[in-house]
Amino acid sequence: MWEVQLLLVSDLHYALPQFDWVLEQAPGFEAVVLAGDHLDIASLVPLETQIVAVRTYLRKLAEVTELIVCSGNHDLTGRNAHGEKSAPWVESGVDRATVDWQTLDRGDVRVTVCPWWDGPITRSDVERQLARDATNRPRTWIWIYHYPPDELPVSWIGSRHIGDADLNAWIDRHQPELVLTGHIHDSPFRDGGSWLARSRHTWVVNAGHTAGPIPAHAIVDTGTGEASWWSPYGRDEQKLWGPVDS
Repeated sequence: MWEVQLLLVSDLHYALPQFDWVLEQAPGFEAVVLAGDHLDIASLVPLETQIVAVRTYLRKLAEVTELIVCSGNHDLTGRNAHGEKSAPWVESGVDRATVDWQTLDRGDVRVTVCPWWDGPITRSDVERQLARDATNRPRTWIWIYHYPPDELPVSWIGSRHIGDADLNAWIDRHQPELVLTGHIHDSPFRDGGSWLARSRHTWVVNAGHTAGPIPAHAIVDTGTGEASWWSPYGRDEQKLWGPVDS
């Protein structure tokens, strides 16, 4: 078993002090997951400049920990072979990082990193990616996917759910142990919302987004099955599963 404490953050949106914090914390974790929206399309800083800065952080992070990175909707700066929007700067990756479309196998843990899809052909490609990685799956399967599933507290904005129904269907079909997401900033801070939800066998985590130098974040220990969440507005802990030797 890959017994690892991983740090999950998402939706940093080019907040460099938050990237600084992640870089400072990274040596204390066996893995860091950045679950999309690294750039900010509303920023006055050109996206090309943002990419240079963020990729510098990614390289530094990959030097000190296992780095896992997926794209989000703010990260789409090009088009793929299908003519659909994509994040080529994420797909091209950095040394020693696991990025969009890639799979990381460590002991009894598999991590599948899915891109943000922006059209039906890429959606089908993601579906095939998950079906491929379902073959000979190990004890624990973790998905990294920016968009949380629909109709769960992790996609609640206070008045309705805004989630990816396709992800619900894929979770029902494959039943991974853990899905690490982002995208819906306010879910942990709304009545009826949460940073954590369960869909049958699968736990889904969305740490949310907050301003300030320390981002909202979650920590998951794959060995003990313990998860914790921190934000400026609250903290929580949850047991997801028992110790690996139980």
